[in-house]
Amino acid sequence: MNVAPIKPIVSMQALDQVDIRVGTIEALFDIEGSDKLMELRVNFGDHLRTIVAGIKQERADPCEIVGKQALFVLNLEPKKMRGVVSEGMLFDIGYADGVRPVLAVPETPVPNGTRAG
Repeated sequence: MNVAPIKPIVSMQALDQVDIRVGTIEALFDIEGSDKLMELRVNFGDHLRTIVAGIKQERADPCEIVGKQALFVLNLEPKKMRGVVSEGMLFDIGYADGVRPVLAVPETPVPNGTRAG
């Protein structure tokens, strides 16, 4: 793997604007007509959200992530993909570098909704 160059410097104020939280993936649904998108139902402690992620081909069995905690970006504009509104983004590791993606997960379980940073 070629290591990508470091992105331009951002201020702490800019970084503080990104809301990254832990959520538990409670369910996973196929999105009809898509060969890579799946709908995740994620528990953030005080609410559930729908997150659409391109994970269908990343694992032999995508359902293996159900029940796992992972990191999600919550304060993105909702985006409709293949008819499903996504209310955030799965924060995974590896995809941008061509490495088989893996979930960014807490070292040990923490309460859903716990903030990263």
